[in-house]
Amino acid sequence: MYDSIALDIRSVFKTFGGNGASLALWKRGNGSKSSRTVAVNHINLSIRRGEIFGVLGPNGSGKSTLIRLIATLLVPDGGEIVVFGHDIAKEPMAARRMINRVSVEASFFKKLSPFENLIYGARLYGVNAHEAREQIRVILARLGVEEKNIYRPMEEMSRGMQQKVAIARAFLSSPVLLLLDEPTTGLDLRSRREVQAFVRELRDSHDTTILLTTHDVIEAEGLCDRIAIIDGGNIVALDTPENLKRRIPSNGHAPTLEEVFLQLTGKQLVTEDQAE
Repeated sequence: MYDSIALDIRSVFKTFGGNGASLALWKRGNGSKSSRTVAVNHINLSIRRGEIFGVLGPNGSGKSTLIRLIATLLVPDGGEIVVFGHDIAKEPMAARRMINRVSVEASFFKKLSPFENLIYGARLYGVNAHEAREQIRVILARLGVEEKNIYRPMEEMSRGMQQKVAIARAFLSSPVLLLLDEPTTGLDLRSRREVQAFVRELRDSHDTTILLTTHDVIEAEGLCDRIAIIDGGNIVALDTPENLKRRIPSNGHAPTLEEVFLQLTGKQLVTEDQAE
């Protein structure tokens, strides 16, 4: 399955100033060194074609910044990102054609229905309208969206339901590289399982490479072939879930991934719901 490199990240870093400015602005004298925050710190990472790769870390660890850098929504202050042989700095359009992204802040035309939003998205991605109509119904059904909700305005739907539509929009284009930034945030347990099953299906049926960020250890362990643990913009460990758990003593019981994270970072993973 893993016969080539889908995503190659080479010494990538991103720094923000205290006023939201990047390192480039600081270099021009618009910020002070003490006010800078390192979001991504010289990360090196290679993800193989067909792999489901997880980036596990708490809020503020740098994982969402990393996703935005890969998606070309942010410009790195240094390093290189190569998507299936295309350097995103030198060939941004070619790289973007390979990528689709789902985030917790997905945007829609709120007055339109999921069906109308997805038809619009299909046209943007060049999907045939007739084929798109059939795919939309199938994908939404697989994600547990009832037929009656397909034609309701998005503004009447819960955050969790809107997140399912965002995931459907990404799946509709059959992306080569799918970036999932906290994709199941706001979903109930059943909905999370439906999304996770569909992620596996997308990889297995469409040869899609998937990069998933999460602070959910159960999701990371259940979905991902390999996991990078990130803290303070640094990758502190990278391996398969089983090998990561072998890094700490058993102490009479099988170590959990959360215990691994705690030992390596000194921090506990806290979800948004728990924080609230």
